[in-house]
Amino acid sequence: MTDLPTPDSPTSGHTRLSRAVGDAPINVSFEFFPPKTDEMEKTLWTAIQRLAPLAPNFVSVTYGAGGSTRERTHSTVARIVRETALKPAAHLTCVAATRAEVEDVVRGYREAGVHHVVALRGDPPEGPGAVYHPHPDGFASTPELIEGIRAIGDFEVSVSAYPERHPASPDWASEIDLLKRKVDAGATRAITQFFFENDLYDAYVERVRAAGISIPIVPGILPILGLAQVTRFAERTGASVPAWVARRFEGLEDDAGTRQLVSAAVAAEQVLDLVDRGVTDFHFYTMNRADLVYAICHLLGLRPQPAAVAA
Repeated sequence: MTDLPTPDSPTSGHTRLSRAVGDAPINVSFEFFPPKTDEMEKTLWTAIQRLAPLAPNFVSVTYGAGGSTRERTHSTVARIVRETALKPAAHLTCVAATRAEVEDVVRGYREAGVHHVVALRGDPPEGPGAVYHPHPDGFASTPELIEGIRAIGDFEVSVSAYPERHPASPDWASEIDLLKRKVDAGATRAITQFFFENDLYDAYVERVRAAGISIPIVPGILPILGLAQVTRFAERTGASVPAWVARRFEGLEDDAGTRQLVSAAVAAEQVLDLVDRGVTDFHFYTMNRADLVYAICHLLGLRPQPAAVAA
């Protein structure tokens, strides 16, 4: 029998970087949302404790529309600072708030020991489909919000990016111009909305680099806990759920165990393909659920670092 080249052999032409992930640095970050109940708080802290040993670059905590979770977000990031060695990033929006109110929040983060803000315009409090109207005494846009943050302290500032274009963007020129204005205002990193077709991410990065924007564009990865939930998220954010993804979950509505296995397979396929394309940084939307994200990180070559658990 003639020996055939394997997918990893020098003669195959298909070197799989993902099969050597332990030999190359992979950086991850995790996003959580603030709890609304005591039970949700327990779930959140179980997730944080599970993922902390993987030594993420940072962990972010979201901020509800119109600042509806402002106090819970602050409480969560302050507790992360006090009780862990993790570096928290607090989300901040400029919806339905005056400049003075937003600036007070930023100062509160600084006093709590938080040095990283995820700056977002935010969604209208009226819900999906509503037209955004800046507060008459507030920040009119994300670039203005970033400038306000930077005026208060030397914060690291992450911003959002949209591989399939933000629903409010009329064209790609407007989309990329807004990102450039965010960078000019002081943004240091962009984190993408979730996506499932990696070619969309590649095309977006190509557009960004062609515009002279050099900050990291970190892919946002959303493991699918439930197809209906992800479909709702996608409708609100301008993302798409490809037919091939939907087909993989057909008939699993009442089969949670198999659904979990399929979710892991879909997410692993996506992240390992991104590694093969040269991506080294990943941001995971955890939905405050840790096991699936932990498994994906294990595939990426990450292993627990005991010193990362406590300060």
